[in-house]
Amino acid sequence: MAQNLQCLDLGLIGNGHVSALVDPDGAIVWYCTPRLDGDPIFCSLLDGDPAERRLEGSFAIELEGCVDTHQSYLENTAILRTVQRDAQGGALEILDFCPRFRQGGRSFHPSAFVRLIRPLGGDPRVRIRVRPRRDWGAAPCETTHGSNHIRYVGSPGGVLRLTTNAPITSILEGRPFILNRPVALVAGEDRQLAEAPLTVAQDFLRRTRGWWQDWTRTLAVPFEWQDEVIRAAITLKLSCFEDTGAIIAAPTTSIPEAADSSRNWDYRFCWLRDSVFVVRALNRLGATSTMEGLLSYLNNLIAGVGGEVPELQPVYGINWEADLVEREIDTLRGFRGIGPVRVGNDAYRQVQHDVYGGVVLALSQLVYDRRILSVDPEALLPRLEEAGRLARRFFGAPDAGIWEFRGSARPHTHSSLMCWVACDRLARVYRHLGRAADAERWGTEAVRMRDTLVDEAWSDELQSFTASFGGDTLDASVLLMFELGFLPPDHPKMLATLDAVEAELLRDGFVYRYTEEDDFGAPDNAFLVCTFWFVDALAMAGRIEDARRIFERLLSARTRLGLMAEHIDPATGELWGNFPQTYSMAGIINCALRLSRSWEGAV
Repeated sequence: MAQNLQCLDLGLIGNGHVSALVDPDGAIVWYCTPRLDGDPIFCSLLDGDPAERRLEGSFAIELEGCVDTHQSYLENTAILRTVQRDAQGGALEILDFCPRFRQGGRSFHPSAFVRLIRPLGGDPRVRIRVRPRRDWGAAPCETTHGSNHIRYVGSPGGVLRLTTNAPITSILEGRPFILNRPVALVAGEDRQLAEAPLTVAQDFLRRTRGWWQDWTRTLAVPFEWQDEVIRAAITLKLSCFEDTGAIIAAPTTSIPEAADSSRNWDYRFCWLRDSVFVVRALNRLGATSTMEGLLSYLNNLIAGVGGEVPELQPVYGINWEADLVEREIDTLRGFRGIGPVRVGNDAYRQVQHDVYGGVVLALSQLVYDRRILSVDPEALLPRLEEAGRLARRFFGAPDAGIWEFRGSARPHTHSSLMCWVACDRLARVYRHLGRAADAERWGTEAVRMRDTLVDEAWSDELQSFTASFGGDTLDASVLLMFELGFLPPDHPKMLATLDAVEAELLRDGFVYRYTEEDDFGAPDNAFLVCTFWFVDALAMAGRIEDARRIFERLLSARTRLGLMAEHIDPATGELWGNFPQTYSMAGIINCALRLSRSWEGAV
C-alpha cells in the first residue's frame, strides 16, 4: 500500500491545554481556543476541499515561488518543522509549537502557540496571512494593532493577540517581504510580552524542546518500533487536557468516517471506554503522571453527588460536563465540503452498559500501583462496588453498544462482557486486599455472567461469539475477549471466533467493526482500532508472524508524520474520521509492546 499523501496529512502541535493542526504547506488550519473543545478560531479544515487554497480561517506562511515543502518533528518532541524551498535556492524553516515547560515550580502550558520562521538560504520572500474567524466560521475577527502586535477581537477566547518582530503592515495587508532574519510570531492571550518576541520565542523553543525530550526519556519503550511508539505516546499526551486529566478521543469534529456517509461526529470529549485502553498503554510505557491524571478525572467523575455513583454516561466533557447537546451548524462547509459539521455529541444521552466495566478496569489500577499515592484504595472501594452493582443490574440488558447505534437497542455481547469485567476485576481487587468473603461474592457473580455469555452469545451456526445475545452477526469487539481474559486464548471457542472474524471482517488487511447495515447503512471503511485488536488476538493465540505482518501493514497506514485517524479505506489507504485518533495511537503502543523482541534478547 502506498504511503498516504492525502487530506489528513497534517501535523499536530499542542501542550495539554490547546492544540493545532498544520497542513503540509505550513498553514494552521485548525486551532480551538481557549481550550481543546473551544470554538475554532482557525477552522479552514472544515470549510471545503483543501485543494482550494483557502485563506479564511487559516494562518498561512508562504514562501513566494515555493516548489517544495518537507515536514518532520524535532526528534522526540511535539515541535513541528516545515521547510519550504523555491526554484532559485531560497529556503525557509517554520518551527511550530505550543509552549510547555516547568516554570516557578509549576507546569506552564498557556492557551498559546509560537511560530518561528528562519531563513535557510538564498533570498526568500515570505507572505504571512492571518485570517481568524469567530462563531464557527460565521464572521472574521475585527483587528486592532500597535507597533509590534495585532489584536484579533471577537475571537472565541475574547482576543487573540499576535506579537511579532515581522512588519505589522505586511501581515495586515498580506504583502510579501524579504526574510533576512528570524521572525517570531507569538499568539495567545491579550497580554504584553515581558521581552522582545524573538527573545521569548527562542527561549520558549529551547525550554519546550527540553521538556519533551526529558519526558520521552522516561518512557519504557520496546526494543522494536521505538520511533512509532514515541510518536504515539506524544500524541496521547497532546490529547490530554491536563487541568482535569481528561483525554479526548480526537482534537477535531466532523471529519467523516467515509465520504458522504453523514457519520460526522464531534470527538473533542472524553469517552470512558477509551480510558481503559489509554490507561493500559500509558501504564505499559511508564507514563505515570498522565495516567494518574486520567484516573483522577475518572475518580472525580464517579464520585457523583453525595458520594453516590450515578448511572454513567458513555462520554463527558473535559471538565466533567454532562450535557453535550449536539447541533449542526451551517457556517462551515465541512471537511472536503462533506457536511454536516456537528458540535456536541448526542451519544451522551445513550445507554451504554460497557462503561461500568471500563471504570472498574481503569480505576483498579489505583489499588495495585504503588507509584500512585494520591488515592486511598479503601476510599475508592465504595465507588468500585457501586460500579459493580450497576454492572450486575444491567448485564444482558439492551443498549446502544460500543458502536453507539442511534436507532436500535440490543443486549450487546461487548456490553455484557464489560459487565463481567467489572465483577471479575472487583473479585481480583478484593483477593489482592486479602478480603476473601468479598472476593468470593464478586467472583461468584462473575462466573454466573461468564456462563451466561457463553450460552447466549455463542452461535453454533457461525462458530463464533456474536454481536448480541442470540444474534446472527459478527462484531469485531468480540476480539477484546482475548485482551480481557474472558477465556484462555487457546480455548476452542476463542480460536473459532478469531477465525470467523478473520474470514468475515478482515478485508485487504484491515478489520471492519461489522458489515451489517446500521442507522446509516453498511460501513464503507475499516475501523483501525479493530485491526489493532485483531493483531493482539493473533499474538495471544500464538500466531506471532501473522500478527507482526498485519501490524507492519497498520504502521504503513500512518501519515508521513506518524499519525493515524479512526478509519481507513483499505483499497486506497486513505484515512478518514477524526484526526489524530487516540484509540488508534494507543493501539500502536499496545501492539508494539506485545510483539517486540525483548531488550534482553536483542542487545
